[in-house]
Parts: sequence; structure tokens; C-alpha cells
Amino acid sequence: MSKKSIRFFNDREVRAVWDEEHSKWWFSATDIVRAINNEDDYVKAGNYWRWLKKKLATNGVQLVSVTHDFRFQAPDGKQRFADALDADCVQTLAQNYPNNRANAFLHWFTYSDNSIDGQSKKKAYTLIESGLLDSMNPGTIESLQQIHAYLFGGLYDFAGQIRTKTIWKDGTMFCRAEYLKYNLGVIEDMPETTFDEIVNKYVEMNVAHPFMEGNGRSTRIWLDLLFKKRLKLCVDWSKIDKKDYLKAMRMSTTDASQIKALLQGAMTDKIDDREIFMKGIDYSYYYEQED
Repeated sequence: MSKKSIRFFNDREVRAVWDEEHSKWWFSATDIVRAINNEDDYVKAGNYWRWLKKKLATNGVQLVSVTHDFRFQAPDGKQRFADALDADCVQTLAQNYPNNRANAFLHWFTYSDNSIDGQSKKKAYTLIESGLLDSMNPGTIESLQQIHAYLFGGLYDFAGQIRTKTIWKDGTMFCRAEYLKYNLGVIEDMPETTFDEIVNKYVEMNVAHPFMEGNGRSTRIWLDLLFKKRLKLCVDWSKIDKKDYLKAMRMSTTDASQIKALLQGAMTDKIDDREIFMKGIDYSYYYEQED
């Protein structure tokens, strides 16, 4: 199976497939049009792309890397061959778009991979493929620190280190620093043999927020490791809407029923499916993007 990735621009998926032979990503042309035009209808976006491709060719703009060698999921759910563009041609397309709506997309496409999140996401892919997670002791503070250190090593000087300062987010104060070490010990000792127990432990870890930054991205991998080791299941995060997830996590401090329902509806036994885990990384980082 080819390695696949999903980026998100204005809440629109921009899917990509990795070309091992040429060591580069190929991006769905229709997804790019959908993102730039903020188009809900996939068919309309496809029609616009076909019109635009002809118009550009008439004007002497040749997108020479257009290819039909990769499959993307069509609206009917089937995998179908579709036009794909490499990074150079994505930039050429954006620079020659009929309106200025492509400017913001081009800036995002050019610089998103160089951001801390972009670099950390690449590290997350490597972590999943390395097999290192299999050697970690699930449910422990040490394993969560190992995950965080891997994702943010070289990006934050506090990678893998439990915070020593009290932090807030959106008016919510997380566990006070002076109580954090004790509370993490209590969380580590929580049972983790059933679905409910594992989610309860995950919710408490989110409330604790042990790191200065990068808690959600690290803890979702930590949660999947727990599910995989204890229940032979994992989460297909692509089935969980961003707004629903964020709302459920905010409510989980007093009522965990919504986050449990979302996770329960997204559980899969495809624990060895690389694409499931890669999509999980894509969606996990998408949840952290500012609206």
C-alpha cells in the first residue's frame, strides 16, 4: 500500500500519495480545487478542475506532472485513478489560478511543512513506522514522555519534560504545577483493562496536561497505544469530526459520555493497518489547527 497523507486547508482535505521511486508527494488536483474554492461538492470541484486544466493549457501553462498513476477515494467510496500534482506543479497551478483566492492556499502550502507542527508531524510518521511504540510500556507516564520527546525533540527545548509551570488554555486552568507530579502518579495507577477505564484515564491525562505544548498530539498516540495493547483495537480518527471532538473534550472534565461515544463509534480492529495510523496522525494534527 502506498503511503498516504492528508493536509487540511480551511477544513478541506488535501490528500497526497507518496512516490517511493521519485521520493516526493503527489497531491490530488481535485482536492486542491476544493480547498481553494471552498467547494462542498466534490463533483463540481472535479468539473472545475477539468475546465481549468484545459484553460491553463490553452494559455500555455502546462502542468507537466499531471498523472493518472495514483488512486484516491471517489465520492462513491471506490478508489479511482485521478489527476495528481507534485509540489512544483501545485505552486504553478496556484500562481496561475483565475482569481486571488489561491494566494492564501499557496502561502499555506509553501510554509506549512516548515512550521513546528509540520516538522513534528513528519516525526510522528517516522515514530509510527519505526516500531518504537511496540517497545513502550502503555499507560505509563514514561511512555507518554517518550512519545512527546520523539515528536518535539529539536523543536521545543522542553520536549519530553513534565512542565514546572501552571498553564491555561481558553480560560481553563490545567493541573497546577505543584500538584502535577502527584496527580500523574495517580493517573498512571488508574485501571486500563476496559474501554471505559482507558478513556477515563485518557480524559484525566488531558486534564493534567503534563507538557507546556503538544499534549493533545502526544496523548492521542498514547491512547491508541493503550487500545492496541489492551483491547487489540485502535481509533480511526478520520471518523471523528474536529468540532465534535473538541466539544466533547471540553465537556469531558465533568462528563466523559460524549467523548466515549465518539471514540466508541470510531473503533477498529485494523491495528496493523498503516494507513489507519497515518490518517490518525493527519487528523490528530488537524484537531490542533486554529480555525
